[in-house]
Amino acid sequence: MAGFYEAVTAYPEGTSTVSRYAKTAASQGYDGLVVRTREAAYDPAAIGDHYGIDVVEGIEVDAESPDSVAGSIGNFREACTLLLVRGGTNALNRYAVEQDRVDVLTRPMAGNGDFNHVLARAADTHGVRVEFDFGPVLRERGGQRVQALRGLRKLRELVEQYDTPYVVSANATDHFGLRAPRELIALGEQIGFSAAQIETGLAEWGRLAARNRERTDESFIAPGVKRGRYEKDG
Repeated sequence: MAGFYEAVTAYPEGTSTVSRYAKTAASQGYDGLVVRTREAAYDPAAIGDHYGIDVVEGIEVDAESPDSVAGSIGNFREACTLLLVRGGTNALNRYAVEQDRVDVLTRPMAGNGDFNHVLARAADTHGVRVEFDFGPVLRERGGQRVQALRGLRKLRELVEQYDTPYVVSANATDHFGLRAPRELIALGEQIGFSAAQIETGLAEWGRLAARNRERTDESFIAPGVKRGRYEKDG
């Protein structure tokens, strides 16, 4: 099993810096940290070396329409290790899971978003991971928390039925919002997940990052096409 990773929103979209997140995540037992924030200026290698944690450059595209998402994918795909698209509407959810260049559909059940068997199959076909966002369950109260629980359960049933790839996150916007892997596992078990499912979702961030880093390595001529012994540079 790969190490556990968490994906966070850093300053300026969030309130904590990447360094502060890395320090907290490392102390909680995480092996890696995915940074969703596009505007943050930071040195992932230096921070990772300092705190003994793998810091992964990610970009979470937050757009109002599929047309806007399409432009952002073209602009940012080569600028990050992991490209995430924030869902939350039926149109955005559908568009994201049909794009081979998207790594993760985040927050699919937020807002007025929905997820069904068609999208579950499309995500599997295109290799787009679907996020189980535990943030609202951890931070909301009352009706919003009940709605979040209902959404997670529905999403879990679809993922299980169609073998859709997925990731798990507490979706923190500050370092106080981070939860240790054991806490997320315990929470997941309380709402119907198995410990193995949560572990798989936390590890999937790291597997995705490793895969994408390998694909951009100089030994690859193009994504998925590795240079053989008869290929030469230049």
